[in-house]
Amino acid sequence: MRLIKQGAEAKIYLANFEELYFPFDEEKIIIKHRIPKRYRIREIDEKLRKERTVREARILHRAKQFGVNVPYVYEVDLKEMKIVMEYIEGERLKELLEKIHMEERLKLCREIGRQVGKLHEAGIVHGDLTTSNMILRGGRIYFIDFGLAEFEISLEAQGVDLHLLKRAMESTHYKWFEIGFKKVLKGYEEIRGEKKRKEVEEKLKEIESRGRYRERSWVNT
Repeated sequence: MRLIKQGAEAKIYLANFEELYFPFDEEKIIIKHRIPKRYRIREIDEKLRKERTVREARILHRAKQFGVNVPYVYEVDLKEMKIVMEYIEGERLKELLEKIHMEERLKLCREIGRQVGKLHEAGIVHGDLTTSNMILRGGRIYFIDFGLAEFEISLEAQGVDLHLLKRAMESTHYKWFEIGFKKVLKGYEEIRGEKKRKEVEEKLKEIESRGRYRERSWVNT
């Protein structure tokens, strides 16, 4: 078992099935361990970690039911606060999108929009939509890292989700993000319909205008 990432809330390990379950099974898995926080009262810490572990597992299960490509959950250990899930082996879109032709980029952007649309139809917002959290495997885009995800159906939350994705694309793929994000919205509309796409896009514009207002206010103080 090898530590591959450590965040504020959890440690992510890469392991093989054989280490936990079946001898001679070399399938790779991910173990996400929500680590204790010493600065919190122990009872409160355990409650929070348990709630977040259960919520993430439920979110992954529901997303899968709605056709979103996400890792399978194999086991939830509420004693150790661990989720054992499928390892998605492939190439991150963050790097891949910069290496392929524009036509292929735009096809993938459209599929990103379709996947986000399915996620929102499931009543879920990801909370950290970036191309760093998207992996292409076998021609399919998989979303990973649902640590900040929530069960949320409000237009505000969905607009924020797309706002985060747009800002991430602007930062990472700045040369072509405008046309790419238009394709994201096109794919989103294919799943949710024109009416809902327009509603969420209007909310996105409102969120952007709030940000610009805050920036101007800060500069003028």
